[in-house]
Amino acid sequence: MKRIGFIGAGNMAEALVKGLLSSRVFTRDQIIISDIIEKRLDLMSSLYGVKTTPKNKAVVKYSNLIVLSVKPNLIGKVIDEIKGLLTSKKILISIAAGITTFFISSLVKKKVRIVRVMPNTPALVLAGASVLYFNSLINRKEKESIKRVFESVGTVYVVENEELLDAVTGLSGSAPAFVAIFIESLSDGGVKTGLPRNMAMKLAAQTVYGTARMVLDGGIHPAELKDRVSSPSGTTIEGIKELEVRGFRGVVISAVEAAVRRSKELSKEEK
Repeated sequence: MKRIGFIGAGNMAEALVKGLLSSRVFTRDQIIISDIIEKRLDLMSSLYGVKTTPKNKAVVKYSNLIVLSVKPNLIGKVIDEIKGLLTSKKILISIAAGITTFFISSLVKKKVRIVRVMPNTPALVLAGASVLYFNSLINRKEKESIKRVFESVGTVYVVENEELLDAVTGLSGSAPAFVAIFIESLSDGGVKTGLPRNMAMKLAAQTVYGTARMVLDGGIHPAELKDRVSSPSGTTIEGIKELEVRGFRGVVISAVEAAVRRSKELSKEEK
């Protein structure tokens, strides 16, 4: 029987547990979670009925799939604690930004099956985007099983070049924060021009959501969608001109580039 364990009970671990249970990929008795915060474990147990433990080693002993859902700076400490329990029958899944499979292997000091994943926070509402990289020891059947884990919380892509995960981190990993700022800014614009705050916020969020659905579900290129909304001498093209004058596109591109640079720096800092 396949069992999955989470070392770290943060938001992303909770999102995955919620998705796995909702999609019935795993049952409650096939999931175990560890964390140093007792209140967090109590919450996971009461909300989802899964097994919990304060001991990371208990997670490794119980599970076939072990998800390292801790901050990048804690990966070394966790690996050092559990490496003696890692066997050829277990698969490590790391969601830590900037931590390479090579680095994890160097800590374990033996051949180990590793998957590196860059998920994002919309997984909390089962609308995430996850990109996976498998090391050479993962077979096809295992790849499909692991893809199903992350498909339970959204869309999944697989890359053959691990270096691309830095770009993924800068885009889909960091962009929820960028989009949140955009939504807040749209709302501020609405308030400045007279709308009540609650209405402005909901209008802004629904507009971003609906526009994304048109791109994803309708297959409409963003440039085409922009042109559809922009009437000659109209309100939209006037707003677009202001965005262009103030360098909106360039700022967004630079934000993604900055996040990618930081992801690469994290990788170097751990060596």
